[in-house]
Amino acid sequence: MTRFMTLDFADGDRPALLGRIAAMARGPYAYVVTPNVDHVIKLMDGRVEADVYRAADLKLCDSRILAHLARLRGKALAVYPGSDLTADLLALDHDLTIGVFGPDRAAFDDLVARYPRRRFTFVEAPMLTPGTPAWIAAVDEAARADWDVLLACVSFPKQERFAHALRAAGRKTGVTLCVGASVDFLTGRQQRAPRLYQQLSLEWLHRLMSHPRRMFRRYVLEGPAIFGLFLRHEVLGRG
Repeated sequence: MTRFMTLDFADGDRPALLGRIAAMARGPYAYVVTPNVDHVIKLMDGRVEADVYRAADLKLCDSRILAHLARLRGKALAVYPGSDLTADLLALDHDLTIGVFGPDRAAFDDLVARYPRRRFTFVEAPMLTPGTPAWIAAVDEAARADWDVLLACVSFPKQERFAHALRAAGRKTGVTLCVGASVDFLTGRQQRAPRLYQQLSLEWLHRLMSHPRRMFRRYVLEGPAIFGLFLRHEVLGRG
């Protein structure tokens, strides 16, 4: 593991990390989070419960910006975006049952059509507010559903809270992957940044240009806070 910005990020190349996750699917219940800049900011300024995020069994870096900052401190973060992880998992040769929580039935059907050899389970995800009766019912349904891997594809930090709640609800086996819009990318409902943008660490710019009103606050107003946090925690050591 590599400690950076208060989180212990997983080490290893993509095949090794994918293999670890496939093995986790057969073991005691676990969940995987994919920290990006937005997640780290909200964790470090207290807007998200740290115990929910840090209790994850595996933390995969989902941000090339974080990896660049870590490199300035002589640390190497293995970047494995949740969208790539999901695509790789679905392409892998295995007999795992994949649960899908978040996308609507139409998106789920599109995913099934795209991967006809995979075995899927649809888990209903109504508009949820943590702690409400609907939330508790959704957690209970997911905890009892038939899956080895659950793709939790709702917004941060709701998906992380949901994954954490499954453990408290008594889920015994399987692994939940907190992977946001991954299914939307795979089914074409959203478009990922072109490869060149990814290679230049400019996926954020592509998303900002594609959805300026929705992404302006995240990328222009809030995102730059990561540099101050990096200076304070990693350079000055004021954790």
